[in-house]
Amino acid sequence: MLDKVTNIVLVGPMGSGKTSVGRRLACVLKRDFFDSDFEIVARTGVAIDHIFDVEGEEGFRNRETSMLTDLCEISNIVIATGGGIVIRPENRELLKHNSFVVYLSSSVEQLVARTVRSKSRPLLERSTNREQTIKDILEARESFYQEVADIVIDTTGKKLYAIINEITKSIPK
Repeated sequence: MLDKVTNIVLVGPMGSGKTSVGRRLACVLKRDFFDSDFEIVARTGVAIDHIFDVEGEEGFRNRETSMLTDLCEISNIVIATGGGIVIRPENRELLKHNSFVVYLSSSVEQLVARTVRSKSRPLLERSTNREQTIKDILEARESFYQEVADIVIDTTGKKLYAIINEITKSIPK
């Protein structure tokens, strides 16, 4: 697989559990945890939906690429990425370099349920049909998630500890 894995990176659509899984996985592995979206907010001092409003999706994606580049320079961490990180080819290359990439997949129904109350997901906030928007996003990104993934874990209906267990058993030693 990889000669030397330094980081574990979680990818997947919004609502798949990247942040929750990543935070717990980092504790189990005794590693630092970084959420790329949170780090963008911390760096800019404004919410992601504000960045979308002011700079558009392209401006946000530029910030996302910059943040991923910075995070990939840190060794031995767990990173939860934003759902759209895989859109850009340069990000996919970064993800595949010295990282063990876990694609957390989920059913559309579960993604809708997990994001129903969220007010901080710009691509959903502009939607009149969240379920269709999620389906469209998945269709557009699925091949990219598959391309970067070392393993795929379906989180549908699974408890956090079961997902963590699957990941820890799969990490190259």
